Amino acid sequence: MVAKEGNVVLADQFAQRFDAFSIGSNDLTQLVLGVDRDSAELADLFDERNEAVKLTVKDLILTAHKANRKVGICGQAPSDYPDFAAFLVEAGIDSMSLNPDSVVSVKKRVAEVEASL
Repeated sequence: MVAKEGNVVLADQFAQRFDAFSIGSNDLTQLVLGVDRDSAELADLFDERNEAVKLTVKDLILTAHKANRKVGICGQAPSDYPDFAAFLVEAGIDSMSLNPDSVVSVKKRVAEVEASL
């Protein structure tokens, strides 16, 4: 299931019907911030690292884990921002999809964060 719109807000209810959540970081950011990711005029406002987006992701992870459901993320954020990947690990994400050119650097960052937990 892709975590969008009401699925995130009602994650506890959706967790009763689905066995996992998959966050599309670009879509979720667009929905949470109300910013069109394809608008050149608003591009500087579109940022997955925004606190509102991070809080939404963290809340979804906590809610899903309470129901023994896994959460994965796809999209650019973990590949583009090592600090966002670190945040995801700290928040308890179960899996991340990465761009091939970022796998080695992100895996190193994830290992560092996991070692500090």
